[in-house]
Amino acid sequence: MTKENSINDYTEESLDDLCEECKKSDESVAHNLILTGFKICKSCRVSKTIFPI
Repeated sequence: MTKENSINDYTEESLDDLCEECKKSDESVAHNLILTGFKICKSCRVSKTIFPI
């Protein structure tokens, strides 16, 4: 039962719509997390694509 609770806690924490790069809350963070596996917003994703450093 504790294993199930820890999985649910992680899922809720990972879908908080907070970008790891710029620390802003944005709806696109959840979309990018599902598509790419990274918690970044649309703006940071574009900047990482153009300037991958």
